[in-house]
Amino acid sequence: MIKVAIIGASGYAGAELVSILLKHPEVLLTKLFVSEKSEDKYKKINSLYGSLYNKTDLILEPLPAAEKLKDDFKAIDAVFLATDHKVSHDIAPILYDAGCAVFDLSGAYRLKNLSAYEKYYGFKHENLELLNKAVYSLCEIASHDAIKNTRMLSIPGCYTTSAELPLIPLCREKLLDADFAPVINSVSGVSGAGRKAKLSNSFCEVSLNAYNIFKHRHLPEIEEYAGTKVIFNPHLGSFKRGILTTITAKLSAGVDASNVLSVFLKYYENKPLVRIKNELPKLQDVINQPYCDIGFTVSEDGYIVICSAIDNLQKGAAAQAVQTLNLHFDFNETTALI
Repeated sequence: MIKVAIIGASGYAGAELVSILLKHPEVLLTKLFVSEKSEDKYKKINSLYGSLYNKTDLILEPLPAAEKLKDDFKAIDAVFLATDHKVSHDIAPILYDAGCAVFDLSGAYRLKNLSAYEKYYGFKHENLELLNKAVYSLCEIASHDAIKNTRMLSIPGCYTTSAELPLIPLCREKLLDADFAPVINSVSGVSGAGRKAKLSNSFCEVSLNAYNIFKHRHLPEIEEYAGTKVIFNPHLGSFKRGILTTITAKLSAGVDASNVLSVFLKYYENKPLVRIKNELPKLQDVINQPYCDIGFTVSEDGYIVICSAIDNLQKGAAAQAVQTLNLHFDFNETTALI
């Protein structure tokens, strides 16, 4: 039994982690933390989320000051950071030095390109030693040995998970025409913007709009791990949760639908949380589920449209983080998820 804590537990991804980990037979969820400035501090998590009523009485504690953090976490085996990128950047080294396995759901340790942090995240990365130890945990693609052998695990973003799982196999196997940049259109539910209220993500204000074209912070992440230039068009939809991603690309000469299917099966046939569909996937099939569904269609003149569907709070965040924990501690990969 491992002892686990969550920092940022009052947010949507944090609460999703609580719900999953309470079902995990190998996990003892011991501590939940929020910012010292949070209005939720000292509240019970089940007072914020009725779905947790009668499941836990854990209290949202204010995060200790940095000078106390290391000592307070020495008895914790694993900690999840469902926090702001800069917060994760600052506290991850302290938690790592305390001996914790750190599962970071922010973008603070995803990119190896240092200049991208200043351009897309607004801060200079100052923890290069830990960044070099971090493993990008797209679980179906990453080396499971690498996940087991580090204590710094960086969980991919939600948009990037929905784009990279379809793109990476096709790019690695050179099935796509390198002269045609894949165009990625992704639509996310408003929970992807987080729990903190803003006018721009108020449910009554959202009206299926594109945003941050050419400058979204998931753009460099997709390009780094897919290994190709892309055009990424994120959209906010007027629904709570889920991401539907549609990718348009051109196939290399001589490649047809059977080649595409063969490559997808090669990568994912034995991966329990990726499902290759015979039709284009629907969002309703993955809501509150830990899966990524992928389907595609090919035109007579060699273009391909690939669709993927995930729940942004599950496969796009909490479920993938727990999947990573399972691989790191050598539990069954889908424990507490299926």
